[in-house]
Amino acid sequence: MSGIRRALVLGGGGLAGIAWETGVLAGLADGGADVTDADRIIGTSAGSTVAAQVTSGLTLTELLARQTDPGLQNAELRAGVPMEELWATFERISESSLDAVEQRRAIGAMALAAATVPESARREVIEARLPVHKWPERDLVIVAVDAVTGEPRLFDPGSGVELVDAVAASCAVPGVWPCVTIDGARYMDGGIRTMVNADLAAGFDRVVVLAPMPEPEEPSWGRLSGTVEVIEPDEAALAAFGADALDPSSRTPSAEAGYAQGRAAATRVAEIWR
Repeated sequence: MSGIRRALVLGGGGLAGIAWETGVLAGLADGGADVTDADRIIGTSAGSTVAAQVTSGLTLTELLARQTDPGLQNAELRAGVPMEELWATFERISESSLDAVEQRRAIGAMALAAATVPESARREVIEARLPVHKWPERDLVIVAVDAVTGEPRLFDPGSGVELVDAVAASCAVPGVWPCVTIDGARYMDGGIRTMVNADLAAGFDRVVVLAPMPEPEEPSWGRLSGTVEVIEPDEAALAAFGADALDPSSRTPSAEAGYAQGRAAATRVAEIWR
């Protein structure tokens, strides 16, 4: 077993997704399947926040409390953009071209033109989410997309970019939050590449994927050749997410639903993880 390489992939899903993923991870660990000891952790959007949190040194119990206890929840800005309207915009852009890079560039243009809060205000929110602001000594990959070129950018401890900025870039939902400026380039949400980006775990023998939101067409984890366990929200979790995954009120019920799912999946996950 010593030669087996394991990866944990954490997908995008707004504030509800952060809470749900945290709950799932805590439930898995309490059930005997702590997957946060993965050889590589890949985080996209909400998943980038969770990835930074689970490698911060805080326990999963502490992180779960930060989602379920209103007294420990950090302050979040209100999105102010109807989710139905946002998804409709993305759908129109995706239908305008068959080329994925062109689609991402079009979304990037929309993101750059959108009226949002200042970058500094959004960065403060990300700072408050992260227990520590230094990269861990772990193989951690955070996914963002260049809003101008449409090309993905993978941030890691050796990228020379601050952890807060990498997470802020990965979480910069187009049309909702400002693109993040790093070394003169503007970056937007890594979920614009794919919601989960599980294909970045190619080459790993065991992969656990948490996917709060579905991926259209072929899911990115379908490209993996190793043993893959995918956990997606069940009916209770989807009900907890509600109509707006960016609504801060979704955190507590989503975390609790995630915890229940994690406990239920722990035996199954432990079989492939260990």
